[in-house]
Amino acid sequence: MANSSVLSCEELRTITGYQRAADIERCLVEQGVTVFRGRLGPWTTLDLINKAGGLTPQAQNDNVYDPDTIL
Repeated sequence: MANSSVLSCEELRTITGYQRAADIERCLVEQGVTVFRGRLGPWTTLDLINKAGGLTPQAQNDNVYDPDTIL
């Protein structure tokens, strides 16, 4: 696929070890991953997998401030 953060059905097949598209989709959905159905099979993104795992990307403006700096 053109976007490196998108995982195609073929990539998901390798990652999950399942061969059938329905089994791949079931495996991911059971783990809380949002999956989309495409013409070539299920696909998802790395961000959606990370979100299912409880990880969230850090925003560019998500700085840590020291209270002394603000006051």
